[in-house]
This record gives sequence, C-alpha cells and structure tokens, in this order.
Amino acid sequence: MEYNLADLFESVADVVPDREALVYADRPGTGTERRLTYAELDRAADRLGHHLLDSGVRPGEHVGLQLHNGVEYLQSLLGCLKARIVPVNVNYRYVEDELAHLYRDADLAALVFDGEFAGRVAGAAARASRPRHLIRVGAPPSGEDGPSAVAFERAEAGAGTDRGFAPRTGDDPFIVYTGGTTGMPKGVVWRQEDLFFAGLGGGAPTGTPVARPEEVAERVAAGAPGLTFLPAAPLMHGTSTLTVFVAFHIGQRVVLRPRFSAGETWRAVERERVTSVSLVGDAMLRPLLDELEGGSRGVDTSTLLGVSSSGAILSETVRRQFGRLLPHVSLLNNFGSSESGFNGTAIEGTGADFRIRVNARTHVLDPVTRQPVVPGAVGRIAQRGHVPVGYYNDPAKTAETCFERDGERWVLLGDLATVDDEGVVTVLGRGSQCINTGGEKVFPEEVEQALKAHPDVYDTLVVGVPDPRWGHRVAAVVQLREGAAPLSLAEAQRHCRTRLAGYKVPRLLVVTGVVRRSPSGKADYRWARETAVAAEE
Repeated sequence: MEYNLADLFESVADVVPDREALVYADRPGTGTERRLTYAELDRAADRLGHHLLDSGVRPGEHVGLQLHNGVEYLQSLLGCLKARIVPVNVNYRYVEDELAHLYRDADLAALVFDGEFAGRVAGAAARASRPRHLIRVGAPPSGEDGPSAVAFERAEAGAGTDRGFAPRTGDDPFIVYTGGTTGMPKGVVWRQEDLFFAGLGGGAPTGTPVARPEEVAERVAAGAPGLTFLPAAPLMHGTSTLTVFVAFHIGQRVVLRPRFSAGETWRAVERERVTSVSLVGDAMLRPLLDELEGGSRGVDTSTLLGVSSSGAILSETVRRQFGRLLPHVSLLNNFGSSESGFNGTAIEGTGADFRIRVNARTHVLDPVTRQPVVPGAVGRIAQRGHVPVGYYNDPAKTAETCFERDGERWVLLGDLATVDDEGVVTVLGRGSQCINTGGEKVFPEEVEQALKAHPDVYDTLVVGVPDPRWGHRVAAVVQLREGAAPLSLAEAQRHCRTRLAGYKVPRLLVVTGVVRRSPSGKADYRWARETAVAAEE
C-alpha cells in the first residue's frame, strides 16, 4: 500500500464500513437529503470508476467534474481515483470561452456535468472537440436539449461494484485547476503522496503525520466518530476538496450543501451538529456573521469548535465581528494555495497585517537568486519538499515556478512577503496585482482591508488603472451594505487616510451592486479592472 488517496479511502472504509461518511443536505424533508456510510460511498465510487473504464476512458486520462456540491461530485472524484483516472475540477461559473480553453488545455477525455450547464457544455465541447464521453447529472433546463450524454443514473446502474482496479501508486497524479485572480485557468499537477502531506496534514492535520500508509486506517479503527466537517465553498475549489479528504482520512463525517447560503449553512450546523466549517475569506464569512445577527439569530452553534479560512485573507473587521458573535469558536485564518497546500496560520491580534507563523518547509526567497532574503527584505514565498511537479501543458510556467536546490524540490509562489528575525512572515500580496503608482508600490489587499473597516462597505476590490502622469492610480470597486447611504470618493479617502499612507489612498471610487467573485469567494481582479476603466470612459 502507498500514499494513494483511493487506497487510503478504501482502507478507512474497510475498518469503519457502517460509519456515516456523507450527508447531502439540500432541502431536508423534501426527499433530497441523502446519507451514505463509508461502505455505501465506497461502492458508489466503484460503480462510477467501472463505468468510465467500460466507456473507454483509460487510466491516466483526464475527466472533468463540472458539478455543484453533491454525492455525485464525491462519487465521481473517488471513482476516478480508484480507476487511476485523473479528476479535473471545472469552475461551473466559467463562460463558454473559458470552458473551451479548459477542456482543451486539460485534455479532457470525459466530463461529468450538472444538467443546468448543458448549453455551455454543448458549445464549449463542440469548439474544443472534446471530451468524447459525457455524463449528465439531472435534466437540462426546460426546452433545452443539451449535448448527447449518458444520464448519471444509467451510468452507475450498469456498472460493477467490485473494486478490481489496477494497482495504484503514490505517484498517481492529482490535478487542481485554478484561475487565480486573472487570466485563463491553469492546472497544478501533484503527486498524490506529496498532496497527502502538503495539503492533508499527512493524515493528522493537528497532530503527528503518519509514518506508514497503513497507519491511517489503524488510527481510525482505534478512534471514534464525533467530528462533522462542513465545507461551505464549492468542491471545485481546492479548499473544500482537501477538507473532505482530511475528514475521510480520520474517519469522520462530511456534510454538503449544493450551494452556499448563509441561512441554510447555519441550519445545517444546528441540525447536523457540525464541529468544523471551512470557507474562503470575507466573501463567505461576512454573510454568515450578518445572518447570525439577523435571520439565524439564536441558532444553536454549541457544537462548533472551529472555522477555518484559506485562499483569501480575512479582514480585521470580520475577525472582530466573529470574536464578538462566536467567542467560543476558534478562527483559523490560514495561508495556502493550490501550488503549496498549507503554509501556516495568521497570528492573532496583528491588526490589518497578514502575519503568519509558517511551517518548517515555507521560506521567503529572492526570486532571482532563489536564496533566503534577509529580514525585512521583500521576496516571494516558497515551499520545499512535498510540492507539485508543475503546471499541466505549461513547461514555461513550470520552469519559472518549480526548481531543485540541494537535492530538494521547491515551488516559488506569486505572493510577495517579508520575514522578521523570529521567522514570522508578513504577506504583502500577489506580485501580479501590485499597483505601481509614481514609483511607489501599493498592494491591493492592504487598501481593501482599510476600506472594509468603513461601516458602510460590504465588499471591495482594489486595482490599478492607467494614469498618464503616475503610470497607474489606485481604484476601488465597492459594494455597499444594504440600506447604506451613498459613499463619496472624498469620504472614502478621509477614511483611508487614517490607516494608509497618502499614495495608497484610492483616487477613483466605483460603487457597484455586487462585487464579483468566484463561487468560492476568490477575487475577480480582471472584472474589477474592467469595471473601473469603464467607469472613466
């Protein structure tokens, strides 16, 4: 047995087959709730894996998952891994151009998709001339035929439930497609063994990693149920997928909802006695907290032990609101990425700065010399050891990001940072988003944090727009709280000047109905820049 995700899941299912593994809570009481034990989920995944093989998909080929959260997502994910087929997450918010690019770039042989996306799938698949096999979950919208596809129920009904798959290894690939904050999506390729240790805590996210693959099931057999994980973000975001595997590797239970809804999330926490919620930044935590003060006031949160965020920085304002409403719950403001897994957790009480105490594998390097920077100097965050092998179909990006030094593999992230004498890292922001205005560098995250401290600002993204004198100037695209008074540029500037140097203060303010983000809450800076530029025309 090796550190292979399918092998590890099967080993857990064998020792606790009757333990509840998954609860899909769409609308309780309407017949849409489903509960599966580890044995039931294991057999369901076997059926999907056999169907893919029977349909001509070969081990090593790629299968896209363009699905909302649900049983079918995890069944397909595990089924692919069992059959040594590579699952590829597909952002269901992508438009046809982005989907056609991803289908081609990822070399998709098959696609499992929700029926509501049938129109976009048909158009993108025709343009990309792939995938060759389609499996549809649910019906397409009324009056829309969609592409020729096998219904998910038919696909699994005719397939075997035995395992009977080829032997797997820790070298089997796992691909995470990420759009980042700009540009077309790109696929980060991991060895499963590396992902197990870098992103899943080695089978013990809060303790000592296992020393042998067999130890995962041994620990589960010796333990007991009692923890329930609720990943609030879509499974197509790495944060939620990793949360699910963390739960499975310790033999605990996962609760899923099809889409994020603040009210329904709190009702699920109360009903299913949830102990841990994972999410992505202010875009998810702020509506949850507002709901807790509004329509879900009085909901039972007594079982909740922790809320963790990664993929986006939590603002000081939201952290304070959390501490006031949920003083008994631990809040983990984590730092990590699709390229590195988990790097560290923010230090409490650090104000607007995002200061993290990193793990031993995380460093700040000079991007040119690839050597550690001196304390106080700006470099890029890097990780060594268990890191990805590169980007799929992108040798230039792989060469720029991945390298070897002293016999170890490294990955160089796009995040700029400094490190102090005690090894504490201050994250400045993505280098690609840094605004150069009159020779001064402005990191959007810092300005966003300042603006979010304004009582009328609900969400914001900050970008640079062209300026004939300064090169670029700082522009803020702002979503106001419901019922808030209009916000003027002068008022926003007065507020920011109490927290920021003058050159960082926004020179352009655009108020919009909704700040656009991905379904998981990640910033869409490309949209924000287009919105700001259009407002000046």
